[in-house]
Amino acid sequence: MNIQKQKDREELDKKIPSMPWYVDKFIHHKLPDLSPSTLLEYVRDYETFFSWLLAEGLSTAERMADIPLEDLEKLHMESVDHYRAYLATKKDQANTKITINRKISSLRSLFHYLSQIAEDENYYPLLKRNVMAKIEIKRTNKAKDLAGKLEGKLLQENEIFEFIDYIRSGYEHDIANNKQALYAYELNKIRDACIVSLILHSGLRVSEVVNLTQDDLDMKKRTVYVYRKGNNDGSFKTRVFFRQEAVDDLTCYLQLRDTRYHPPKKEKALFLTIPNGKKEGQLMSKRAIQEMVIKYAKRFGKPFLSVHKLRHSFATDYYLQNDLYKTQEQLGHASSDTTQIYAHLTDKTMEEAIDKRKEG
Repeated sequence: MNIQKQKDREELDKKIPSMPWYVDKFIHHKLPDLSPSTLLEYVRDYETFFSWLLAEGLSTAERMADIPLEDLEKLHMESVDHYRAYLATKKDQANTKITINRKISSLRSLFHYLSQIAEDENYYPLLKRNVMAKIEIKRTNKAKDLAGKLEGKLLQENEIFEFIDYIRSGYEHDIANNKQALYAYELNKIRDACIVSLILHSGLRVSEVVNLTQDDLDMKKRTVYVYRKGNNDGSFKTRVFFRQEAVDDLTCYLQLRDTRYHPPKKEKALFLTIPNGKKEGQLMSKRAIQEMVIKYAKRFGKPFLSVHKLRHSFATDYYLQNDLYKTQEQLGHASSDTTQIYAHLTDKTMEEAIDKRKEG
């Protein structure tokens, strides 16, 4: 099991005790088939739903873990509609249609298991009435919808190199009066530029970057070996190529990895950080990488950028020079339907490029 999946399994184990007993039963039923990361998403979705049930007075339970099956059986279609509306209009973070569909789909899976698979001691279904069986999830053109949301929010052509250069040297001018920020930047700028360069020249997922070890890197062949999504047993690694442009950044980082971050001998993670109050380097977390990218993106004038949008930026650029199936393989998509996002995005990019030439 890779590092991220191990962490997700630990987080899953922490959350299960706060869930009703039948959710625990469902999760253990699914463990052989789904990764801990996927099951953790399920549990997070159930947390949102059960919290809403309690807040709306649709359960008289004192806490989430005590919500009885009977409260699920008594749910009306109208209640499910209200829950959908709640997800779409949450004050702290409204959900997109795709996210809402996923959360509803999580509930459908749980309700289906309770009504069709799980049995009580008398061989009767645990859930006698399944309101979620009546709920239709409207399929959207996911690729086209997502492409529409990403339009104008990715790095294009020269911007890819400009953003990496900004991390290498431009950022320090914007924080020149902040000694603390400047110190942290000088310490980590080579590592940060290396991480961003690698993502923008390979399309790796943030979880794949986090789990990289020194042994996974082959500089001569310009490849890294990663656990691809969907390999639940964590025993199979696949080779992913990175462009020549990432080689210099990786070389610079590797030259100072040990002397700057002082990792213990057992620490094999490629990208390291030294936490406050510590002397030895340790694995850089997924959250730390996400926050690092956001920090630079805001100062660069692209506040909408995220790690995943860096992956999208690479993919769009890569698709312009390769076909759909080669892009699918490079990104590790299980289905070419997902890769269609970049077909929609590159159509728009080509359109704009032709318009610019006409104007010129």
